[in-house]
Order: sequence, then structure tokens, then C-alpha cells
Amino acid sequence: MISLADYYMGRADQYGDELTDDTRLNAEETVKRVNELLALLLAHDVPLSRNPHTGSLLSSGWRPRTVNAAIHGAAINSKHMTGQACDLYDPDGDIDEWCMENQDKLDDCGLWLEHPSATKGWCHVQVVPPRSGRRVFFP
Repeated sequence: MISLADYYMGRADQYGDELTDDTRLNAEETVKRVNELLALLLAHDVPLSRNPHTGSLLSSGWRPRTVNAAIHGAAINSKHMTGQACDLYDPDGDIDEWCMENQDKLDDCGLWLEHPSATKGWCHVQVVPPRSGRRVFFP
């Protein structure tokens, strides 16, 4: 499972002015839903790995604007900045594969998945639908 501390990735103090009440509430909801997904993954024996860079199951959690801007290929209006998205460390694509095969479970958790072809090495989920409204979407 992940904690809020994992999700904030040590950025809450340094970028506290960007961590609004709304972002905190979004982050709490995101962590709750991601933990629901993680429980399902564990129950179905999907391998989970700790990211050697973050020390948690995450590749990316909350991103302040300046951090997001420094990430190559990050969306300008990334849901990470509002606490509504999370990237799970997925070096072998096991999480993405399970999610693609169990989209009904994503729906049960209230999560949307960025298509695995766009997320090699991580699994991006978010708690708000994309413009397309599709459970699995392309960026």
C-alpha cells in the first residue's frame, strides 16, 4: 500500500505553497483509490515492485508545477499537479497488463488508465475521467 507521505514524495514542505486544501483532498482520494487497486493486484498475485529511486511502489505522485515542468514529456496540465493522478512503478508491465484485462475493476475503484503503450515502466492511473471519457485513454 502507499501512504500520503509516499504520494507527496517529500515535496510537501518545500512546495507547501502549492499544496492547497483542494490538492490535499484530491491526494487523499487518489491514495485511497490507488490502495483499493493495489489490494486487488495483491489478491490476484500481480507482482508489485518498489521503485529503487523513490523507495515506494510509486514512480510519481504529487508534482508541484516546477517539478512537472522539468519532467520530459509531462503534460502541461498534468493531473499529478492537482493530486488526481499517480504513477505506479511497473517495470515489466504486469500492472498495466492486469488493468487492461480487468477494466471493470478499474471502474469499481473509480480509476482511469493511461494506455500502456504510452507508459513503459510505469502505470498511470487518475481519479478523474479524461476528455474522451474512456476508461483507458491515450494522452
